[in-house]
Amino acid sequence: MHLFREAIGPVRPLAAAHVPAERPRPAPEPVQSRKDEAAVTGELMDMRFDPAEIEVGEELCHLRDGYPPRVLKRLRRGEFSIQDEIDLHQMTAAVAKACVVDFLADCRRRGLRCVKIIHGKGLRSRNEGPVLKRLVDRMLRQRDEIIAFASAPARQGGTGAVVVLLREAR
Repeated sequence: MHLFREAIGPVRPLAAAHVPAERPRPAPEPVQSRKDEAAVTGELMDMRFDPAEIEVGEELCHLRDGYPPRVLKRLRRGEFSIQDEIDLHQMTAAVAKACVVDFLADCRRRGLRCVKIIHGKGLRSRNEGPVLKRLVDRMLRQRDEIIAFASAPARQGGTGAVVVLLREAR
């Protein structure tokens, strides 16, 4: 300290500065949450699909001609063991379509008979409705290797997934 004072020379102490007391910060306001809530009414009025339709008729099921109805009944009850699954959440329709085609081909190569495709319920799809759900429904109805499919039982994903029964590979 002595060397410091020698190097600096004589010093004059500063008067104590008055530091104003910190003002209390305002309570946080959920601005975005309020904006989202306010926008809901407008979005509901602008929808191109009927939300009631999703709630009531959202269960998917299909049985290929020539198979007994009890196959679909057993599938809907969850009586088949799911051997593999794919989750399509966060995928675009084009990517999801390619993934489903690859997944089904791989499952057939491996000799799997019952698989699950998780497509989600489409709750965040805004005006388009459940895009991936409709895509999966359309695709599965057109594929020859599909015997049947049905919305999964609640314990396996409910209406956000379908359980698919595949024909044996020849």
